[in-house]
Amino acid sequence: MSFESPGSQYFTLPVFPAVPVRYSGTVFYQVDMSDLSPEEQWRVEHARMHAKHRGHEAMHAEMVLILIATLVVAQLLLVQWKQRHPRSYNMVTLFQMWVVPLYFTVKLHWWRFLVIWILFSAVTAFVTFRATRKPLVQTTPRLVYKWFLLIYKISYATGIVGYMAVMFTLFGLNLLFKIKPEDAMDFGISLLFYGLYYGVLERDFAEMCADYMASTIGFYSESGMPTKHLSDSVCAVCGQQIFVDVSEEGIIENTYRLSCNHVFHEFCIRGWCIVGKKQTCPYCKEKVDLKRMFSNPYPLFGFLLGMGSGKKVLASTLHLRPPTVFPPAPSLVHTHHSIWLMM
Repeated sequence: MSFESPGSQYFTLPVFPAVPVRYSGTVFYQVDMSDLSPEEQWRVEHARMHAKHRGHEAMHAEMVLILIATLVVAQLLLVQWKQRHPRSYNMVTLFQMWVVPLYFTVKLHWWRFLVIWILFSAVTAFVTFRATRKPLVQTTPRLVYKWFLLIYKISYATGIVGYMAVMFTLFGLNLLFKIKPEDAMDFGISLLFYGLYYGVLERDFAEMCADYMASTIGFYSESGMPTKHLSDSVCAVCGQQIFVDVSEEGIIENTYRLSCNHVFHEFCIRGWCIVGKKQTCPYCKEKVDLKRMFSNPYPLFGFLLGMGSGKKVLASTLHLRPPTVFPPAPSLVHTHHSIWLMM
């Protein structure tokens, strides 16, 4: 008995009892699959699959072309949207990146990610609520920047550990600890994802909060004309008094002076420039070279991020003596830059 397969090729099965059935002038044989051997069953199923999907190649090619065209058009539309309406673009993309993973988390039962997402969302929502209130409480800017600084450190460390785990697995070092490659790779990719996701998310939230707070305080406006006069002893970011002189070493934080001679609290100016992704003075909007000012954004994290020669550059730019809390770790500087290029 013969079965037809695509390409007008035939294969023959051993003769066994079968019931002939005529359909459209063609005689087919109904065969009980249980009477066939495993190899014969596989050959029958293979022939059925080819017959079922005959002519689908053209449809698949059309689907690929439609997909490519959609991606190109969507990319052009997104670029135009970002250029013409950046505020709505940032809000919509931030909302999507924040909420869309929740659907897949619940559907796929990723409870660990769901718990972390709920904790992050609860605290971030509270901080964002405080940052958007009018009048703004004086302690709110420091609270906002410290929270996002904490998330920055955690996501940074998580990304580095995940990246190292992936590299160690690729080089086979996991075998030294008798860890299966798939387990080690899953661990590294999971940590890398957590670091990338929450690192990008906290930066977008921080930028939004920085815009709201700066406009509310009044020392900053999009037009470039401040609505309040800045005293020499007042921080333009948080609006609070500065008690530590620029030339003195602070117990908790130092005082920084920009090239425009405006002074700021350390956490405030770092939060403004690094977390809030601002590249101008909060008061006069003078351009700030972030690469010279903050070669390493957060020196409190120095032993992991690496400080090296960045301390002298930072001190010369801000007219401060270099901190001596952490020893230099120049070997990690390249790791620092490569990880955040990915994020």
